[in-house]
Amino acid sequence: REIKLRNYDPEDEELKKRKVPQAKPASVEEKVKDQLEAAKPEPIIDEVDLANLAPRKPDWDLKRDVAKKLEKLEKRTQRAIAELIRERLKGQEEELVTAVGSAKQEGSDSD
Repeated sequence: REIKLRNYDPEDEELKKRKVPQAKPASVEEKVKDQLEAAKPEPIIDEVDLANLAPRKPDWDLKRDVAKKLEKLEKRTQRAIAELIRERLKGQEEELVTAVGSAKQEGSDSD
């Protein structure tokens, strides 16, 4: 590896050859100009169309906030409906079984 001297000022001629020249600061004028141009405000629009700014439906944010809760409730509702249908079917099956059983008993009595 080669020795590079950045901060040390050597007295030896051979070491002076290895000294790195002083770095000059870069010009920041262009960067400052670009930042100033970027900071300039755009022209302000005098007329504002309120129809474009207002939401189409005034309660859209409420619907958005309640949507997750409604999904949970919809699932619960579907489960409850399915359970009620099952109970009714079981009740009808039991009624059918009792009706068939009573019909058999009535039919056997007449013989």
